[in-house]
Amino acid sequence: MLRLAIPVVVAELGWMTMGMVDTLMVGPIGPEAIGAVSLGTSLFMGITIFALGLLLGLDTLVSQAFGGGRIEECHRWLVHGTVLALVLSVPVFLALMWVSEALPSWGLTPEVAVFAKPYLRALSWGTVPLLLYGSFRRYLQGMGVVRPVMIALFSANVVNAVANWILIYGKFGFPALGVTGSAWATVFARAAMALCLLATILYRERNAAVSVFSNLRLELAWFRRLIGLGAPAATQVALEIGVFATATALAGRLPAVALAAHQIALNYAALTFMVPLGISSAAAVRVGHAVGRNDPTAASRAGWTALALAVMFMSAAAVVFLSVPRLLLSAVPRDPGVLAVGVTLLFVAAVFQLFDGVQGVATGALRGLGDTRTPVLWNLLGHWGVGLPFGYWLCFRAGYGVVGLWWGLSLGLIICGAILLGVWARRVRHLPLHQRRSSVLSP
Repeated sequence: MLRLAIPVVVAELGWMTMGMVDTLMVGPIGPEAIGAVSLGTSLFMGITIFALGLLLGLDTLVSQAFGGGRIEECHRWLVHGTVLALVLSVPVFLALMWVSEALPSWGLTPEVAVFAKPYLRALSWGTVPLLLYGSFRRYLQGMGVVRPVMIALFSANVVNAVANWILIYGKFGFPALGVTGSAWATVFARAAMALCLLATILYRERNAAVSVFSNLRLELAWFRRLIGLGAPAATQVALEIGVFATATALAGRLPAVALAAHQIALNYAALTFMVPLGISSAAAVRVGHAVGRNDPTAASRAGWTALALAVMFMSAAAVVFLSVPRLLLSAVPRDPGVLAVGVTLLFVAAVFQLFDGVQGVATGALRGLGDTRTPVLWNLLGHWGVGLPFGYWLCFRAGYGVVGLWWGLSLGLIICGAILLGVWARRVRHLPLHQRRSSVLSP
């Protein structure tokens, strides 16, 4: 599990690091710039995440085909996933452009709105490379090839950091674009990720008996199978990411100090979640491989191992949040108001760490079994039915501000974590895996 999970975890951390670098590098411009980057990034992911989530069906389909030794079938899933990514990029790009135009009417503070609109418009141009990266990554991970994913994220971080420095502050004769320059740096970094993984696929399979792109025949039944598994997974991810994007949009109605503290604390919480998220991907692949070769004992062992790793790490992360919050926040501009609110938000984050890790890994393990529907139902209930409404009430009605919003998010994560752990335990005890495999792979 660790051999597969560690490179994926490093890749997830690299993904998160790009967002933190963006926040830190626009920090000298002021809290309004931090808030604009937070809002624009959250809205971008809130809209794009469903399309990325549709590609999660490749986790199940490629890993089970690879586990069963059907390499040509893996190639065909890559082709169908790549075409799906290109098709999805068109409506996603148009939706992002529409939202960027509508931002000024959302009641945001004028200081944040003036930065957020051009930032989101520029960020929208990264849609195509991001979705292609998603398809290439799911294919490679499904076959157990994870180191190139880590290398791609490392390279992208270098591109992002250098491009941020050049474009935000106008180095080497380039104009100083400020916050918008940070968005263009992210676009270039995402293009680098996609190209890196495409080059990896072509190089690895250059001597294959059957070329990876030799069979370009598209079949509607294959798209139906991919979307049938991907749509519930996409909905689950969209619900989870969407609730945090909505919380950020709601925080945009609060003073800029509260929004900045929200973004900084959210970056730390999201950073720690990258570890169970990477473990979740490894769990989906290992469980899928075991299902593909009809080995229920290995599937059970893989899922429980992943959950144990997530519990250990997130418990340690909670201890760090509780012990040294001011040290963590010392990396950001020392605004006294941002620091005070940030310490309280890190305390709330410590409360939900364990449950956040469990729900993430349980979702991946269930995806390896072919169950992408159950997490949707409980995310809808936990986050949108209970957590967000409760947080809204605490924030705007009870007067607790952004801290109340976070307590609501924490309640939603606790519900999802506890329930999905129970679902995994029941499924792995009672579900005949060879029957589940047949139902997943049948047209």
